[in-house]
Amino acid sequence: MKGSDPMDKKKIRWMPYAYSAPSLILIALIVIFPILYTAYISLTNMNIYNWFDFKIIGLKNYKTALFMLDSGFLAALVRTIVWTISNMILQLFIAFGLASLLNNNSLKLKNLYKTILMFPWAMPGYVSILLWKTGMFNSRFGLLNQWLEKLGLQTQVWLSGDLSAFLSCMTVNLWLALPFMIMIMDGALQSVSKSYYEYADMNGANPLEKTLMITVPLIKPVIGPAVIITIFTTFKQFDVIFLLTQQAGAKTGADIHTVLTYAYENAFITNNYGFSSAISIIIFALLIVFTLATRKRLKEEVQ
Repeated sequence: MKGSDPMDKKKIRWMPYAYSAPSLILIALIVIFPILYTAYISLTNMNIYNWFDFKIIGLKNYKTALFMLDSGFLAALVRTIVWTISNMILQLFIAFGLASLLNNNSLKLKNLYKTILMFPWAMPGYVSILLWKTGMFNSRFGLLNQWLEKLGLQTQVWLSGDLSAFLSCMTVNLWLALPFMIMIMDGALQSVSKSYYEYADMNGANPLEKTLMITVPLIKPVIGPAVIITIFTTFKQFDVIFLLTQQAGAKTGADIHTVLTYAYENAFITNNYGFSSAISIIIFALLIVFTLATRKRLKEEVQ
């Protein structure tokens, strides 16, 4: 019996890399190169006035963003964290409540209600946001102010104040994001066996005890990944805040920048590309840290 040729072994070993080379090259050009180039630009003073003769300034942009309170980045970062946590908590509680109602056996036409609840998620986000801006929050013709007038109350300019604009953006974001969380929560609740609740009823457990001791622990593994995805999506939220308060430079007067709208303004409004690139790299680093932390946590829970 003849021995195998070493050249054939080397060929077999390199074949997977040869087949995947086009995809790897494409990924490097589309993903890796932009990240590396952004990191390089973040170390320069590039802006619209020195497009070709910019200079390397080291970590100055990072120092400005992280250690100068009047730069605006830290305020935007804190606002983004508050935005993410607030939206996530409200989504979980509201979605759990609505999904619990939809799983009530005595509820009629529940499938119709589930279909209706999916409409906001199915509509294009751009269209939905502008409908809210012009149809609900408009200071003159908006439906909210029409209701206030009929009640004899003073009308509001919803998107001009920081707090009112923040709450308005949160309302729109909840309207857009809740259908996804409701769908995940509904599926998780349906996966819980009714026998657990029957046994709890036999032992005299009240509804709160059944929720905390049975429902929450059993649906946690199902909704965990959905929560992580939603946290990422909410942290990177751009279109809701931008379209409601800053579209086409027509600012409403509210200063509710998140990290992404702040980076956008520095890149495309003030044209400070070096500083904006530094902000983008900081955001990228924060998301990487969060990803590693959540992966570690999920591994510990699985084990």
